[in-house]
Amino acid sequence: MEKVIVEKERQTKIGLSCDVLVAGGGIAGIAAAVAAARNGKKVVLLEREYVLGGMATLGLVTIYLPLCDGEGNQLIFGIGEELLKLSIKHGAEENYPSAWLNGGTLEERKKNRYLTQFNPHLFALEAEALLQTLGVTILYGTLACGVAVESEKITAVFVENKSGRSAIAVETVIDSTGDADICHMAGVKTALHEGGNRLASWYYYYSGGKVRLKMFGLADIAPDRMPQEKNDGGVICAKKVESLDDSIRFSGVEGAELSRAVIASHGKMLEDILKHRETDGSYVPVTMSMIPLVRMSRRLVGVYTLDVIENRVHMPDSIGMTGDCRKRGPVYEIPFRTLYTIEIKNLLVAGRDISVTDAMWDITRVIPACAVTGEAAGTAASLTDDFPGLDIGALQERLLAQNVKLHFE
Repeated sequence: MEKVIVEKERQTKIGLSCDVLVAGGGIAGIAAAVAAARNGKKVVLLEREYVLGGMATLGLVTIYLPLCDGEGNQLIFGIGEELLKLSIKHGAEENYPSAWLNGGTLEERKKNRYLTQFNPHLFALEAEALLQTLGVTILYGTLACGVAVESEKITAVFVENKSGRSAIAVETVIDSTGDADICHMAGVKTALHEGGNRLASWYYYYSGGKVRLKMFGLADIAPDRMPQEKNDGGVICAKKVESLDDSIRFSGVEGAELSRAVIASHGKMLEDILKHRETDGSYVPVTMSMIPLVRMSRRLVGVYTLDVIENRVHMPDSIGMTGDCRKRGPVYEIPFRTLYTIEIKNLLVAGRDISVTDAMWDITRVIPACAVTGEAAGTAASLTDDFPGLDIGALQERLLAQNVKLHFE
């Protein structure tokens, strides 16, 4: 029998109130906060780290994967495209999408997918500046640690930071934690990814007068567009490694195992750096992933679960589309039903938390799809606090006005 300590009953101060609370400041959270704020809502964004962007910035997964279908057709507009442009506002690190931003032909767009590589630090700073201009309250170093539920709605989210424990009174909540943490706390049905996560930890290094990204384990790449091997005039200048250690798999939702995975990845990284330094004294790390590279962990089991077989299937409640970064051709309409549950009526999810099969998860977890679902969640939260009862036509009308494309042609 496990030993337990009974905590004393306590009263928790309500420190803030908001219309929309967004938990998690990754790409999905940024998009959700932007959409809700632009639609006139008072927004609080919680971020456990002290930089926005999540995997895209702190994880150094700095590849903004395609906004197109690989056949020359753009699928993602709205905030998804806005954030891509923001990420390279001061110039792309690699793969400036000239064919898409400078009026390229259809053949040029087919040859060069609408993707880019960005600087993580500039992107994080620009994202923060954007949210500040919109009046979003950002709480860094703040972790959601519980929820209060009354009459099938979350009324407050408990948080902890340097000020201690407090509560934020809410009208609606968007879970963009990447691990469906709010869903788990609220007791709604969730699912774990069956395969777990493999070991990876990307880093930037300096060598021979240049700073380059090394995709050290599990690279998010479009295989037909971006080379996997170092090339003096190449695009990525890094070798793809499937996993740093095939014997290690971790769920991403257990504290001790996350620490073990990070320590193991750091050990592999140190070995790699020292190996290179044996023949290149200028080889030094510049920065490394500051968070675990968790691809798929825990997600909502929503009203509908999207699967890969639904390529080019019309969804009447579509809130946007995404392609498949791994191959050309597929187009998926994302139904609003993947973003909510009937168990908690004022809770939405975005990004990696949406309701999809394991196979589809590998498509919707990436930056473009996270931006699409984030924008939809933030926009929906500006319309109602009862998502099962939302007028989907009103949401789609609002999204169309925001330049979101809902259906393939």
